[in-house]
Amino acid sequence: MAGNSRRQGAVRKSKKGPQVGSGGQRKRALRGKGPTPPAEARKGHPAARRSAAAERHRSGREASAAELLVGRNPVAEALRAKVPATALYLARGIETDERITEAVRIAGNRGIALLEVSRAELDRRTGGVLHQGIALQVPPFAYHPLDEVLREADESGVPPLLVALDGITDPRNLGAVIRSALAFGGHGVIIPERRSAGVTATAWRSSAGAAARVPVAQVTNLVRALKDCRAAGLFVVGLDADGTTSLDELEMATEPLVVVVGSEGRGLSRLVSETCDLTVAIPMARAAESLNASVAAAVTLAEVARRRRDGVHRSPPPAR
Repeated sequence: MAGNSRRQGAVRKSKKGPQVGSGGQRKRALRGKGPTPPAEARKGHPAARRSAAAERHRSGREASAAELLVGRNPVAEALRAKVPATALYLARGIETDERITEAVRIAGNRGIALLEVSRAELDRRTGGVLHQGIALQVPPFAYHPLDEVLREADESGVPPLLVALDGITDPRNLGAVIRSALAFGGHGVIIPERRSAGVTATAWRSSAGAAARVPVAQVTNLVRALKDCRAAGLFVVGLDADGTTSLDELEMATEPLVVVVGSEGRGLSRLVSETCDLTVAIPMARAAESLNASVAAAVTLAEVARRRRDGVHRSPPPAR
C-alpha cells in the first residue's frame, strides 16, 4: 500500500521474467566518475584516434631522424671521413674482412657504440635494403641559422663568399659543393628545405669531412634568403649557361658574393634567376653541353679564389 517504507519497488516485466526494482535504495551506492575527460582522452572517440595517429607519426619521425648508412664500403669510408655517428650495427655471424675490421677499430677509437644484432633485426632497421651485415647510425645534421652564417662571414676579415644551391637533389653533389667551399675559402652553403638534398650521411661522406667545418644553412624560401644576403651587402651571382657575363670576366669576384648553382638539367628557377644581380656562364668547349652542378660550383669558386689571391682592387659593396 502507499506509504509503506518496506516496499522494494514495482515488479518489472522483461524477457528475463518478473524482476523486483530497487525502490531507489541503490542510488546511495552510486559513485561519481569525476568530470568528463577531454575528447582526446576518451577511448574510441574520433579526436582520440586522431591524437593517437599524430603521436605515432611524431614518434616515427623521431625514430627515422637518425639515418642508417649501410654497406661495408660506405660505412668504412664514412668513418674514415669522421662522419658523426652514434652506433655501429653488426649482424651476428657475418664474415669479417678488412673493411669490417677497420670500421670496428675506428668506431672503438672514437667511442661509438658497437651493437651486435640478428640479421633479421638489421633487416628491419634498414628497411630490407642490402646492408652486407653492417650499418652506421648517423644523427641529424645541425644546420646553422642564415643570420649566423652571414654574421660569421662578415667577421672573417675577408669578403664573404657563400654558395646557394637551387634544386640540387643529389646528396653527393651537395657534399662535393661543401668540400669545394672549404677548399676555396667559402664561408657557408645555403640550401632550401624543399626539393633539395639535405646533409645526410651520403653528403657527409662526399664532403670528406668538410661538412664539419663549413656551416650549412637550411632555409624555407631560397629567394627570400638571397634577398637577405643582398640586404647584408652581398652580390648574388647565378651560374647560367646563357649568362650575360663570362666567368673569366667576373670583375666583382673580389666583392662579397653569393654564388647560386642550379640543377644540372633545369638550371636556375625563374624566381631565383630574377633575384640574381648577375648571371655568369662558364666558358666551355662547344662539344660540352653542361657541367655537373658540383663541378660548376668548384670551377667558379676556384676562379673567385684566384682573383682574390691576385689582389684585384676591391670596391665598396653597393648600397642596398
